[in-house]
Amino acid sequence: MGIFSFIKSAGEALGIGGGDPTADDIKKAIDSHGLGSEGVQVEVQGDKAVITGEVKDKSVLEKVILAAGNVLGIGTVESKARAADEAGADSEFYTVKKGDTLWKISEAQYGKGKGGKYNVIFEANRPMLTHPDKIYPGQVLRIPPL
Repeated sequence: MGIFSFIKSAGEALGIGGGDPTADDIKKAIDSHGLGSEGVQVEVQGDKAVITGEVKDKSVLEKVILAAGNVLGIGTVESKARAADEAGADSEFYTVKKGDTLWKISEAQYGKGKGGKYNVIFEANRPMLTHPDKIYPGQVLRIPPL
């Protein structure tokens, strides 16, 4: 699918002591979301996570990429994984900035007057997002087409 950039110093800290995440740490983080990522393997090369394997569909693959990239210490995700069902348009990825809300992001991505579509973005990022107000600067989100 490609190479995706993340902010290495932002994201969820895994493990104890704040050391660099291991492949097992990242795989456990991905699997903890219940995405259907059993067929995914992870390799860590410095600050890059390499994802291989197969998932059910494109949305699951995009969520796997985000789950891996939104880990503290990961700056790049290279996806060599494939989706069994490639149908549908690709989502865009958006990096949250200080002061952003899902409403503001929705207006910026979908157009003026479309802030109310924030729930589309929220649902596209579940289960990684548990509440629409709980986003943080540096986090990367899926922005699906309307």
